[in-house]
Amino acid sequence: MWISPQQAGVEELVQNLALWLKLAVEACGALAIAAGVLLVAGRWLRQALAGQHSDYNRLRLTFARFLALALELQLAADILSTAVAPSWDQIGKLGAIAVLRTALNYFLAREIREAEAGRVAA
Repeated sequence: MWISPQQAGVEELVQNLALWLKLAVEACGALAIAAGVLLVAGRWLRQALAGQHSDYNRLRLTFARFLALALELQLAADILSTAVAPSWDQIGKLGAIAVLRTALNYFLAREIREAEAGRVAA
């Protein structure tokens, strides 16, 4: 199949846009983790300075929410990386990464739900 120079230029533009969007989504995932670390560290420090006993589970669950968001963003970035003309190797890697990240996210979400249900019942 013959591709005109205009089509090749548009394809390259779309590939570049997808890569830039992937980078932006990855950066948002990293920022979500950083925000979670800062928030949890700030809460822990504030409790420690006030002489209060820190609620470890509440801090951990707060951080888990940020991790769950970051996992979803990183999965989205991986999908973007294979959105334009992927090779079978890239598709296989995406599949493996998607399974791992989805499993991690599932178990994080389940633990958050269970902890919140236990806290409400208590």
